Amino acid sequence: MSYIPDLEQAEAILEKYNKEAFHLRHAKIVAGVMKWFAEIHDTERAGFWAVVGLLHDIDFEIYPAEHCVKGEELLREEGVDENIIRAAMSHGWGATPAAHEPVHIMEKILFAVDELTGLIGAVAIMRPSKSLADLELQSVKKKFKDKKFAAGCSRDIISAGAERLGWPLDELITKTILAMRSIEESILFSA
Repeated sequence: MSYIPDLEQAEAILEKYNKEAFHLRHAKIVAGVMKWFAEIHDTERAGFWAVVGLLHDIDFEIYPAEHCVKGEELLREEGVDENIIRAAMSHGWGATPAAHEPVHIMEKILFAVDELTGLIGAVAIMRPSKSLADLELQSVKKKFKDKKFAAGCSRDIISAGAERLGWPLDELITKTILAMRSIEESILFSA
């Protein structure tokens, strides 16, 4: 029998398969960003969106070559609801052997913001303030064009994500900055 975990349960599942601080922090950032977007697009399911964000990379630390495939297996073994599995694993569409294309708004947002949160976070920590509070769109766009900066953050996926959403890239970046600002104190740069 499957279930929809709450955030505490989802965090316990995440920590069962992830030990590195970087991966745990990334999961929490994406969860917070997804919750922020849910407040605009699907208020009643904000917790669901956050759980999807928290669990999206569950397999990456131990199975990077089988990312989004092993994730499905691990989440099924944990008894997690199929809707969460599908939504979480759809973020790897086109870049991994993921079986699910992002089609719902939540899935499209996850697909778009996963890589973008990494880029925005990297831009923020390079600033004198080391904060998102004064981070402007133009700063992120400048670093977006520099393929050597935060090279692990795929610009192609970010652009494809904006296109899937039907949003200009500037809108996606601006909204994601705002979403990350909303969690900066609690998650973003914590140790």
